[in-house]
Amino acid sequence: MLTRKQHQLLLYIDDHLRRTGYSPSFDEMKDALELRSKSGIHRLISALEERGFLRRHHHRARALEVLRLPHMGTEAPAVTPTTEAAFVPAVLSQGETGLDGTFSEASVANDRQTISIPLYGRIAAGLPIEAMQDDSDRIEVPISLLGTGEHYALTVAGDSMIEAGILDGDIAIIRRRETAENGQIIVALIDGQEVTLKKLRRRGSMIALEAANRDYETRIFPAERVHIQGRLIALFRQY
Repeated sequence: MLTRKQHQLLLYIDDHLRRTGYSPSFDEMKDALELRSKSGIHRLISALEERGFLRRHHHRARALEVLRLPHMGTEAPAVTPTTEAAFVPAVLSQGETGLDGTFSEASVANDRQTISIPLYGRIAAGLPIEAMQDDSDRIEVPISLLGTGEHYALTVAGDSMIEAGILDGDIAIIRRRETAENGQIIVALIDGQEVTLKKLRRRGSMIALEAANRDYETRIFPAERVHIQGRLIALFRQY
């Protein structure tokens, strides 16, 4: 089931597309839903994507596509987060070939060995940068590694996560999700603009983004300023 805000945003985007021919800006969506920050819009859009109602075309500005409305089909059930163990890097060698970035249990049973997922540019493991997203670049990884859900990859830039085994130039394999447990390494969107790869720690109403390098300081933000875009599940390293 969609939440009230998810439903409201989906109908607003659909109406805007019908009236203007292009998707609304994040500021327009924020104002329409009476939210205080654009990070809330990012979370709602990601949730609508995960449930199959919306698609983002990352290589084009303001490009949202409504795939279906709630009355057009059965809504996907909400996913209840579960506790997962802290990340231990699995380093993959180069050289597989594959399919696309989203799949189900049925695809695993079809003897497919690899899957192709989008590679969205570089992410800073030192200072945050805005992720450059381009669906034209892809990378192939073993299908057995990913499990179900949507995945993407980011190239690591910097050395702030070296004590977690994450090196400059590694490709981080990310499972797209909006929740994570303390100690897990996440892709964090800060203030709707900056993106970084860090270890998550919750401290009451605050979120700490911890480096795995003693030369870097922990950054602490109010929870509403940080949007979890995914969780690190593996690394791809070219020797």
